[in-house]
Amino acid sequence: MSRVYRMSFDGGVWKMWRDAPGFDQRFTGTLGADGRGIQATWEKSLDNETWEHDFDMIYTKRADG
Repeated sequence: MSRVYRMSFDGGVWKMWRDAPGFDQRFTGTLGADGRGIQATWEKSLDNETWEHDFDMIYTKRADG
C-alpha cells in the first residue's frame, strides 16, 4: 500500500495534501524566520468536509547539518 501526496511551497509555507475517499489528509508547515525550522500541523477528514486536527510537528535543522 502507498499514499500519493501533492505538494506546494510558496512564501515560506509548505503544503501537502492527499485526496482519498474516506481518509483525506492535509499538512501545513511554516518556515521559521531564521530558516532553520518548520512548525507544522496535520489534519484529517473522513468526509472531505469536516476537518479535524491530527497532530503537530516541528522540524529543526541540526547545527552540524
